Amino acid sequence: PDVIVETGVDHGGSMIFYASLCEMMGKGLVIGIEKNLKCQDEVKAHPLSYRIELIKGDSTDPNIVADVHQKCEGKKVLVVLDSNHSKKHVARELDAYHDLIQPDYYIVVADGNMGDLADVPHGNPYWEWDNPQEAAKEFALKHPEFTIEQPAWTFNESRLTMNTTYWPSGWLRRK
Repeated sequence: PDVIVETGVDHGGSMIFYASLCEMMGKGLVIGIEKNLKCQDEVKAHPLSYRIELIKGDSTDPNIVADVHQKCEGKKVLVVLDSNHSKKHVARELDAYHDLIQPDYYIVVADGNMGDLADVPHGNPYWEWDNPQEAAKEFALKHPEFTIEQPAWTFNESRLTMNTTYWPSGWLRRK
């Protein structure tokens, strides 16, 4: 991708990781959207900060959505949704950013495994139905131009026969 958009950057670690991938490819920008930019100083001080743009605010705010769309115009974009993990919020993010995705590119919904963790210590019974995976499934039903399709598993030296992910049903590829 030319641009990686991440909603919900928390401490900034994944943005730095994405920026390092962009650096290795010799191109790319990471746009991070976060309400509480507690990592702003650390990210600005990082050697790869020139590949990162931070936007403070709600990822579904119409002004922020318009700004991100303008910055991504004409570019190949990967979107990773990792902010508020409620089904309702993820659905709003999918509606806001799916049109940035070109054919064979992805919008990824993070932490879809919450539904499987509803009954663990510190879990929440509501997670069984109020989780990112449910939003992604409903989105795919309403948008036939997208399919739930995890990328091919290109390397495996383990004994695993199936790929594992924190993001089940979260890989939405534009056909």
